[in-house]
Amino acid sequence: MRIGQLAEATGTTTKTLRFYEESGLLPPAERLASGYRDYTEDAVGQIGFIHRGQAAGLTLAQIRQILEIREHGQTPCSHVQGLLGQRLGELDAQIAELLALRETISQLHEKASKPEPDSCSADQVCRYI
Repeated sequence: MRIGQLAEATGTTTKTLRFYEESGLLPPAERLASGYRDYTEDAVGQIGFIHRGQAAGLTLAQIRQILEIREHGQTPCSHVQGLLGQRLGELDAQIAELLALRETISQLHEKASKPEPDSCSADQVCRYI
């Protein structure tokens, strides 16, 4: 299938597909005599895998690592488990930071709910922040 057909079938753009190919995420397509790329049906599955990896929060470099492990005839399961565990740790840290930020903003919001504009000096701009 041509690049436009693959883009439509996978819900992506031709520019993205070219980038995936240049980045080693998608094997280079065969070329027709006209120079057009000619992708196999396997490309649809590979693009689906890339999209699922991105949805899980993996970087394109991490997805490329997984694909390379598979290309070498090995199963990437333990590598994927490690990456997902790392991602969970990162998410837990982000959630903790967001909860701390929420608490700070909640306290500021509470203080600002009883405005006292006369108590603000010009150099403070706003005493609630």
